[in-house]
Amino acid sequence: MSLGGKQLDLTAKEFDLLWFFINNPGRVFNRSQLLDKVWGYGHDGYEHTVNSHINRLRAKIEHNPAEPRYVLTVWGVGYKFTDSENP
Repeated sequence: MSLGGKQLDLTAKEFDLLWFFINNPGRVFNRSQLLDKVWGYGHDGYEHTVNSHINRLRAKIEHNPAEPRYVLTVWGVGYKFTDSENP
């Protein structure tokens, strides 16, 4: 997979997470929903896994991971994917 002509070196789970977001643009998902849809399980206590993967994915696809334009945090709810032109 590439972004702006740059090859992205994603793990399988990072790819799955990005693919899921791309196929559901603008829709907000909480950590439990992401665990269920991307990881295939929804156990309490594993939400940190989602946070870690989001952070690693942002580091690879965002120009400035501290100010993301693609994978956005919806405070108190979860995460959503958007293209940079339509946040």
